[in-house]
Amino acid sequence: PSSCGSWPYPSQSSCRLLSNLTLGICSPAGKTRESTKGGLKTFRCSHARLTEVPKDIPNDTHKLYLDSNRIPFLPRDAFRDLPLLLELDLSHNSIAGIESGAFRGLADHLRSLDLSSNRLVSLSKEAVGHLKAKVNLSDNPWLCDCRLQELIRAVALAAGSAGGIVCEAAALEEHVGKAFLQVIAHTDFCNAYKRTTDIAMLVTMFGWFAMVISYLVYYVRQNQEDARRHLEYLKSLPSKQRRSEESSTVSTVV
Repeated sequence: PSSCGSWPYPSQSSCRLLSNLTLGICSPAGKTRESTKGGLKTFRCSHARLTEVPKDIPNDTHKLYLDSNRIPFLPRDAFRDLPLLLELDLSHNSIAGIESGAFRGLADHLRSLDLSSNRLVSLSKEAVGHLKAKVNLSDNPWLCDCRLQELIRAVALAAGSAGGIVCEAAALEEHVGKAFLQVIAHTDFCNAYKRTTDIAMLVTMFGWFAMVISYLVYYVRQNQEDARRHLEYLKSLPSKQRRSEESSTVSTVV
């Protein structure tokens, strides 16, 4: 086939073969563009049924298209061998998780990252917050919470993509189906989380305080009971022995 998008779709190994033969749309030489900084090499492998990031992408690639595949997860150092990468398109995959460090090595030069139309419910700011790239996070089934709020504040959103970041789930039913930026204009999820955490800490501290007080009360009562029994024992002794025991008790107390 002349294209990774033609029928029948080639397998991942076929896509690698095409890249090695420099043929078709999966070839790094398939579309070369000139710029003021020299030629920009594009490696395109779309609609190829990939389930992971290919290992044999040429390290002089500037634009990488892995959109419309079946990639479910991005591990640490997934793109570490691409020191010249400027644009990365991972849209229309099945990505549900991105490990911290997946984009390590791309921070200084990557200028565009497309993660739209995947299965991201939640994503830590550490995974992409260090990037200078414009990031597209639209059309994912987001859980609207403090974690997403911190992520949005840490990244530069691609132009026109903000409205596509919609709450698939949220603590309050009224937020579901709304654009996240519209929601956080009136709701601070992180402050709400902080208040909940503070209340939980107060309840925990009160519980410990109650336990300490209960122990002290028990300890005092136990000592009082022991003292009462000792006094009753002293009273039951003959007077001479009782005076000796009382003197011993006084000395011990002193």
